[in-house]
Amino acid sequence: MGLSKNQLKTITSLNQKKYRTAHHLFVVEGTKIVAEFLNSTFELEQLFCVDNTRYKNIGKVTEISENELKKISALVTPNNVLALFKIPSIALSIKSGLIVALDDINDPGNLGAIIRLCDWFGVDQLVCSTNTVDCFNQKVVQSSMGSLARISIIYTDLETYLQQSNLPKYAAIMDGKNVYKSKLPEKAVLVMGNEANGIRDSILKLITNTISIPRFGTLKQTESLNVATATAILLSEFKRSNE
Repeated sequence: MGLSKNQLKTITSLNQKKYRTAHHLFVVEGTKIVAEFLNSTFELEQLFCVDNTRYKNIGKVTEISENELKKISALVTPNNVLALFKIPSIALSIKSGLIVALDDINDPGNLGAIIRLCDWFGVDQLVCSTNTVDCFNQKVVQSSMGSLARISIIYTDLETYLQQSNLPKYAAIMDGKNVYKSKLPEKAVLVMGNEANGIRDSILKLITNTISIPRFGTLKQTESLNVATATAILLSEFKRSNE
């Protein structure tokens, strides 16, 4: 059947958020990650593959050539399959348990890694400020390695969200309490800040507890940890405290 000009135009336009929003679609690439989404609650719009053998029992499949796949792929080395999934409508809900909140995270790789961490540590909901990078950005989708299919992600006004939540609110800052000497609750909101500027003052005013990861290097001159690395350490400590 092959790839039509309209399909080519639509797929390549989805590199931009405004077109993802307009079409209510996002791109997933690679055999493993596409399989994760096919086995999730996400609705498939169309699947494009160079070999239809694996997808015979799935509707909405178009077999294309390797050259056609290269034209629509954002990967350096395209991986056999590209799929379009519908962006779901997710209603805001104030959940309990351990929740991660992100204040203006800019880097797609960081967000993708944090989504994977939430999946690994059993954090069901990720709350993002409206200026946080779009979770359906293709770099985020690919770096989350399928975990995006299992994590509830909400974009909202973070100040309002924190005001409405009854959970204790923890902020990761440089001069907070040593996390290794803290008894951490099972249910809380962990707020992580922007890569360059940290957490906004308006958000810090709503925080009940501040924590930090101490530096152990001899000179202690390292400026800060990558936000995804810091999130991994802190989530591990939250879980360890409640084992």
